[in-house]
This record gives sequence, C-alpha cells and structure tokens, in this order.
Amino acid sequence: FFNSLFAAIIATTVTVILSFVIAYFLARYRFRGRNLLYAFFLFGLLVPIHGLLVPVFVQFKEVGLLNNRFTLLAPYTAFGMSTSIFLIESYIRSIPTEMEEAAFIDGANTPTMLAFVIFPMCRPIIATAAVLGFLGNWNEFPFALILLSSEELKTIPLWLNTFKGQYTVNYTGLMAAMIIVSLPVILVYLIFREKIIEGFISGSVKA
Repeated sequence: FFNSLFAAIIATTVTVILSFVIAYFLARYRFRGRNLLYAFFLFGLLVPIHGLLVPVFVQFKEVGLLNNRFTLLAPYTAFGMSTSIFLIESYIRSIPTEMEEAAFIDGANTPTMLAFVIFPMCRPIIATAAVLGFLGNWNEFPFALILLSSEELKTIPLWLNTFKGQYTVNYTGLMAAMIIVSLPVILVYLIFREKIIEGFISGSVKA
C-alpha cells in the first residue's frame, strides 16, 4: 500500500503541476515552435506505452535507476502529462484573459497570478486530471513489473499477481484483496466527484 500510494500520489502531483504550467503557456502564448511542442505532447496520446517497456528498461539500467523508491516516478509522470496537458490547456483557453490582465494591473507577477487566479479557476479540470492520473498510476502493472525486483518495493498490482500460481488461483484471497485495493480509488472519487463532474460539464459546454 505504501509503495503504491507513494508512487501514485507523488507522480500525480508532479504531473498535474508541470502539466498546468505547460498548458498555461501553450494556451496563452504564441512563440516559435509552439505548435510543434503542442504536437509533441499530443503525440504522447498516440504512442503505445507498453511498446516502450524495453527502451525504458535499458535506459534505466544504464543510468542505475532500476529498483529503488523513485524508479516509477519518472515514467508515471512522463506518460501522464499528455492527457493532463490536453485537458488543462483546453480549459484554460476558455478562461477570459481579462482575469489575468486585472491581476497584472493589481501588481501580481506571473507565478502569483498562476497560483492565486488561474489555478483556483481550473480546480474542476485539475481534479479531473488528478483523479485520472491517480487511477492510472495506482493500477499500473507493466512498468512496475520490469523496473522493480525487490519485494520491499513492489506495488499493489504486483501483490495481486501473487494470488495466482502456475496451476491454481486463490480466488477467495484475490477477491478480498481486490476489494481492499479498490477502497482508495473509491475514496478519491467520492472526495472529488463534484469537481470531476463540473470539469466534464464545463468542458463540454465551453467546447
């Protein structure tokens, strides 16, 4: 539980923060290479993540990042940014620029304006991106399988796999474990359900 919570919470937090900042600049600024950068992040939605298992394993092995507490944070963050950037960037474009202009007139700089003006207005879509990212990281199996070998670092999906043997399956233990594993996901959804629904409704109306 601790390994999964650590990886899911840290990776989701970093993903949301980076995606929010990148999405804001993609939505508000026009600069050379902007369309290329936007296409680069959108291309991440088309790349089959499981097709990158071998390259990621080889790279992590060469730099010595295999099998430690922070191993899963980099791939989880990188592969979760495309969806988050796409969602947040579309939402920010619907926010009137007058909000930012008023903040600048009042003396706010860009970090202050992002933290206290734009971010609160983006809470619905931020909650949506965070829940989707947390759910994906919590249930992720292939990267955890190939990048972690220590029993002390294995995550929940790897633990569930231990209920299955070569010839038998402990269905009773597996069903009980699956119920326990689903509780954090259900809890996260119940906490953010209103923001998630608001984010989807706002996105559909503003689109």
